[in-house]
Amino acid sequence: MSLAKDRPYYPQPADYEDDTYSWAMEQAQLLRLGRFSELDLPNLIEEIEGIGLETKRQLSFHYRDLVAALLEWQALPADRRPALGREILEARIGILDEERESRWLRDNAGRMIQEAYPPAVRLAMAGTGLPRERFPYECPYSLAFLRDLDAMPMGSFSSTISKDDAA
Repeated sequence: MSLAKDRPYYPQPADYEDDTYSWAMEQAQLLRLGRFSELDLPNLIEEIEGIGLETKRQLSFHYRDLVAALLEWQALPADRRPALGREILEARIGILDEERESRWLRDNAGRMIQEAYPPAVRLAMAGTGLPRERFPYECPYSLAFLRDLDAMPMGSFSSTISKDDAA
């Protein structure tokens, strides 16, 4: 048995708390070399989970921003900011990029849109100055519509029903 294998690869490993970059590079090298017993497993697990959560958060933000921009577009057809169309397209491109990388996120987008809708309405309210009652109670856009790079809503909301009106 080789004694070289028994010595730590990094005599003074980087500290996760003090130098995350060096720590990450060391962890990657240890994985490449198959030196699993030297890995900082608790922090490595936390970092991997964090990557997944950040990806999900980014997709959720893209949907929130897209829906908010579409609501603004539709709520004030006469006062559309020129940059609003660009915001819509950028959010859709971000969605397509994130979903291309993850089947799970793509398959669970409907739930993310439901969760993102209330904050999207708040953003649209802030962007338009309109009260909550002027926006649909539930998201009026289908998943296919939200993913379509060229789709734009026509006209304004004809009859929005708030939760209180529906009761």
